[in-house]
Amino acid sequence: MTCPGKSTGIQRRNATVMTREQRRPKSMEMRQMPKASKQSASKVVDYGPAEDRSEEFDGYTTNLVSIRQHMDLAPLLKGLPGDSCQCPHWGYVFKGRLTVRYAGREEVIEAGDAFYMPPGHVPAAEAGSEFVQFSPSEELRVSEAAMARNMQQMQGT
Repeated sequence: MTCPGKSTGIQRRNATVMTREQRRPKSMEMRQMPKASKQSASKVVDYGPAEDRSEEFDGYTTNLVSIRQHMDLAPLLKGLPGDSCQCPHWGYVFKGRLTVRYAGREEVIEAGDAFYMPPGHVPAAEAGSEFVQFSPSEELRVSEAAMARNMQQMQGT
């Protein structure tokens, strides 16, 4: 076996040598890496007790969340299978503490913890908590729609 580009004394006929740039798929040419921050997020929703700044990238949503007062999402998840969020989330807690209930157990995620919440969770967050989470956008939309409906019902609108 020989390394490409090394002379072996054997002549190759009709061989084409391509550079790395020539082999790169066209879809990767001069495309900037998607990114978001609290300042640059295109969607900002102020729920009162919480603020959610988000951006969608290639089918995934990044949420930068700040919790102003204790929140338990259990009442907002009613009507979803198991009355729980069915969207998986990956994330990191910068400040504060989240408590996540699953069927038969409860887990605590604190500042400095990276996390994975599989489907079937019911989260609560302490005031002052800040975290980032990454979620499949389509599954997140289903949970967000249910929470919006429940919020409207609770407010009587």
